[in-house]
Amino acid sequence: MDTIDSELHEPILQSKPPTPETVSSELEETLSNTEISNFSRLKSGTWIELKTLFRLAAPAVVVYLLNNVTSMSTQIFCGHLGNLELAAASLGNNGIQIFAYGLMLGMGSAVETLCGQAYGAHKFEMLGVYLQRSMILLMCTGVLVMFIYIFSKPLLLALGESSSIASAAAIFVYGLIPQIFAYAANFPIQKFLQAQSIVAPSSYISAATLVVHLLLSWIVIYKLGWGLLGAALMLSFSWWIIVIAQFVYILVSDRCKYTWTGLSWQAFSGLWDFLKLSTASAIMLCLETWYYQILVLIAGLLQNAEIALDALSICMTVSGWVYMISVGFNAAASVRVSNELGAGHPKSAAFSVVIVTLSSAVIAVICAILVLALRHVISYVFTSGSTVADAVSELSPFLAISIILNGIQPVLSVFGKEGGKHKPRKHTSHNPENTSNPAKRSSDERPTSVRRAALVDRRSRSIDDRDRSTSAIDERSRSTNIAIVDRRSRSTTRSSIALVDRRGTSALVDRDRRSTRDERARLCSSIAIVARSTIAIVARSTIAIVHRAARRRGVAVGCGWQAFVAYVNVGCYYIIGIPLGAVLGFKFDLGAKGIWSGMIGGTFIQTLILIWFTFRTDWTKEVEKAKLRLDKWEDKKESLLTD
Repeated sequence: MDTIDSELHEPILQSKPPTPETVSSELEETLSNTEISNFSRLKSGTWIELKTLFRLAAPAVVVYLLNNVTSMSTQIFCGHLGNLELAAASLGNNGIQIFAYGLMLGMGSAVETLCGQAYGAHKFEMLGVYLQRSMILLMCTGVLVMFIYIFSKPLLLALGESSSIASAAAIFVYGLIPQIFAYAANFPIQKFLQAQSIVAPSSYISAATLVVHLLLSWIVIYKLGWGLLGAALMLSFSWWIIVIAQFVYILVSDRCKYTWTGLSWQAFSGLWDFLKLSTASAIMLCLETWYYQILVLIAGLLQNAEIALDALSICMTVSGWVYMISVGFNAAASVRVSNELGAGHPKSAAFSVVIVTLSSAVIAVICAILVLALRHVISYVFTSGSTVADAVSELSPFLAISIILNGIQPVLSVFGKEGGKHKPRKHTSHNPENTSNPAKRSSDERPTSVRRAALVDRRSRSIDDRDRSTSAIDERSRSTNIAIVDRRSRSTTRSSIALVDRRGTSALVDRDRRSTRDERARLCSSIAIVARSTIAIVARSTIAIVHRAARRRGVAVGCGWQAFVAYVNVGCYYIIGIPLGAVLGFKFDLGAKGIWSGMIGGTFIQTLILIWFTFRTDWTKEVEKAKLRLDKWEDKKESLLTD
């Protein structure tokens, strides 16, 4: 009788929780099928995963490329106004603005982790809550970042910029203030959609926005004569077009009908844990972004720095564009792993790790081979100077190695965040059927809730990496363009390359030693000593990073792996990569090649650590942790619009 009464009092127009498109169990069933051979399982599973993977990765790559082109086009428009305007736009776009981009992208990564795992666990209504929660935090952060924009002129003057460039850059930066809050809304919305495997609409929106941006920028800058301020305002306006279009899609699309249920008071709960997760993601991303900026600054201290910087900038631009492919795979990988964890499919999650890593690595190797094949002509896309072309040709082998490492590291970073560790914990037995069958889920509630929390844990980690990969990409490509364009106008025919080749190194050593052979022998001996010392430092640093990160695993809910990857970044980039690059570049007079070698060393050690931690992950435990976290944060269900 009570049941009948409750049904009679149920509102007629209340929308019942639906069953939207859920995570397929086909892959898990294939991998668990012992009736077929291992080869057949591998073949079928690989085909299933590749179809899903490329359906997600391709549009994601397009989105990142188009958004980057949108920002670059603004610099190009400003460059046609004059050298001062180009310098101002480059400084504002690649200096101050990129800081906000990396920070917002990193903090927005928490949505990707949590939404992906909630979607896999069929807690669809929580996706909208996580989206609102992230936007609240990012908007508040945007208010703080806004003061950096407002006081950009005195900041630039304090950093040693000329008053004319600082004044012009400040005007450009003022026009980018609305863009801060567009970032704060865009990244959570973008991750919200990606978690549901909705990526194609974002690529269509970005493509249409680019066309509108180019047209409006041309009108405002050249026809209306608004100059730098107009260029910046149009860039901000274009980002708001993307935000509004994506949000309208969420409101009207049937695919988001059950994940967006309106504004909710629940968005204001759990903000502290959410902030810790978002902050760890942002720190991780910023550490990587600043790493490449510091290397460019170090290159500026070399002799004949203009040639070295031109060559380094061109190579980093190429690396940045190729890196976007890895970032697309990074985004797809995070969605795949978090969805499978949320659905209680540990075998599928582990299999996705292998397939995504191998796919990204194969594409990176192909790109590296193309770079080596075109090493003598790559630079002519950016400049006609033969001196710079020779310098780029010498750096191409280093560029190829970086491309291969960057094809693996971003994807592993995702799994480092999604995947988990190491200390054995008490956990209940796992039965995948419980997650896909609602009846069984309710009959065995404790294992289910345990499973849900593991998903979120990994998701939070994976988001941070993507976002950091994405931001590192944009930053690299943007800073590259600045150096290239600015220097092109100044030095087409400068003296010989600053990248010191073997002759230069020998000549330098000849000053203090008599015979060339003795000198080479001593140099080789010195390099061997440095190599041994570097290996020792690397080994000690790696051990310290690993043990310290392992001890801090339970510091805060949602921050475990993000904090761990931040430790890895500090150790590999700032303790190993930068010092090693400085020693090789200046002490051994290897110039830009030495600086890049240090960068490769840091990235290589980071990749090894991530491989080790990723492939020793207990995926069943990660399923349990994700479900625990999902249950913890699913507490209040009140709508803001309810009486």
